[in-house]
Amino acid sequence: MTTRARRRRSTSRRPARRPRVRAARRPRGQAARRRAREQATTRLVLAALVLAAVVAVAREHPVATATLGIVATATLVYLARTGRLHLPGSPGPGQDVTHTLAAFQHMTGTQFEYAVADLARRDPAVRSATVSGGANDRGLDVLVVLRDGRRIAVQCKRYAEGNRVGAPAIYTANGTYRAYHRCDHAVIVTTSRFTRDAELANASLPEPLRLVDGRGLARWLGGGRPPWG
Repeated sequence: MTTRARRRRSTSRRPARRPRVRAARRPRGQAARRRAREQATTRLVLAALVLAAVVAVAREHPVATATLGIVATATLVYLARTGRLHLPGSPGPGQDVTHTLAAFQHMTGTQFEYAVADLARRDPAVRSATVSGGANDRGLDVLVVLRDGRRIAVQCKRYAEGNRVGAPAIYTANGTYRAYHRCDHAVIVTTSRFTRDAELANASLPEPLRLVDGRGLARWLGGGRPPWG
C-alpha cells in the first residue's frame, strides 16, 4: 500500500464533528421581572421593619408619638398648600404638565390668563388672583391682591416666539392701571419677548412696569420670585 493510500484511509476513519449546542439563555424580560420582584420584596421587608419599630415606640411613648404625628401632619399640610412640598410621583414646579412654558405657548389667550392667575395663587403673599380679561379689559387681564393690601394689574400676552410685545402695550398698561383700575403696580407677562422699543418706553416711565418675558416666566414657573416679590 502506498503512502498516499494510507493517508486517504486514515482520513476517512476520523469521526465527524458534532455541532456545539449552546445553552439556552434566559430571556431578558424574565430576568428584569425577577429583579423587580426581589426589589419589591426587599422594600416590603424594610417597610415592615420600620412599621414594627414605630409601633414599638408608640406603645412605649403614646403621648409623645401622638404629638409628633400631629405636628408632622400639620407641617406636611402647610408645605403642600404653599407649594413647597412635592411628593414623589407628583408633578413638581419643573414637571407640571399644565404649568410649563411649552404648555403656555399652546394655550388660547383666555387659558393663558387663567394659568397665570393660578400661578399667582401659589405665592403665599397673594390673597386672591382674579381673571378680569375681556374685550374691553383696558390692560387688565388678572387682578392680583396681596395680603398687605397692594393691588397688581397683570396683563397677559400669549404670543409665539417670533411675535414680540411692542411699545403700545406698555403705554396702554401704564395709562390705565392706576387711574382706571386703582392698582399699585402693573405687570406684563408674555410667553415671548419684548421689542427694543417696548423696553425703552418702559425705562422712560417715572415708575417702570414689571416686564416678564418667556425666560422670566420660566424662572417663575421653576420656583423663582414672582414679579411683585
